[in-house]
Amino acid sequence: MSDRLIRTAILPTSAGIERVDQAAAKLFPEFSRAQIQAWIRSGELLIDGQVAKPKDKATPGTRIEIDANLAFESDRAEDIPLQICFEDDSVLIVNKPPGLVVHPGAGNPSGTLMNALMHYAPKTQQLPRAGIIHRLDKDTSGLLMVAKTLSAMTHMSRQLADRTIKREYEALVYGVPPIRGSIDEPIGRHPTQRTRMAVRREGRSATTNYWRLEARAGLALMKFSLVTGRTHQIRVHMEHIGNPLVGDPVYRKRRGSPVQGLPPLTRQALHARRIELMHPVSNAPLAIKVPAPQDFQALVEWFRTLDD
Repeated sequence: MSDRLIRTAILPTSAGIERVDQAAAKLFPEFSRAQIQAWIRSGELLIDGQVAKPKDKATPGTRIEIDANLAFESDRAEDIPLQICFEDDSVLIVNKPPGLVVHPGAGNPSGTLMNALMHYAPKTQQLPRAGIIHRLDKDTSGLLMVAKTLSAMTHMSRQLADRTIKREYEALVYGVPPIRGSIDEPIGRHPTQRTRMAVRREGRSATTNYWRLEARAGLALMKFSLVTGRTHQIRVHMEHIGNPLVGDPVYRKRRGSPVQGLPPLTRQALHARRIELMHPVSNAPLAIKVPAPQDFQALVEWFRTLDD
């Protein structure tokens, strides 16, 4: 990546008084809240030229400056195969296989989708997170949006924040949920198991719409549409209503298989199958759909052999 990112913006007169990290996140939606907080703490994000704390207040007319180091030891290009579903000068839509981590982090310093993108499209090295707009869990397969320019990243990130991007998933779950419904429950970090998320009153708002497509022998094939995009959202919400995903190693209260002959699955049966957004340059609708990988398809084929 390039050595420095330099950005400046002024809080508009229409803005209210709010925390510095919240105000900066609205001015620079292409960056995550966690990244902005890290820059505030490191002194790389200044308020009217002064070092601040994330909880300090910002008022209309405040100047927010970012002069940040974007280089990390793990940020190196790697020749990792990618399945590209759409590409032009501004946008990449990638079909992520199960098992591929999206961003480098603790325990995964390399070998990630981000490292692959930096090799495939070197210009993404100039962008935060190599232009990746959102995430999928390591073992969830399917479509991910990537921007190839900063203007495209800003445009697409704002669409995501405004909840105008449509994201559709499919999954196989235990039990038979209602034919359709909506789960509107806040999600936050689990109080004792820090690698898990949970429905919590003090969590962030989260809404998942769902449809039951087929039901057989105590299992159901489901379609989901995300209104919000919280960490592990579908997995947490479905566990919460008593219908955990087949194969989920974390969010599955049920132990043992209630269905005889269930094929082995090394991951949660969850696939991001469709994305629809407005193209950041042409403003034309862009819709991409991709079939599930072979392990998921084999599971569904087996499911359809069961008696109703």
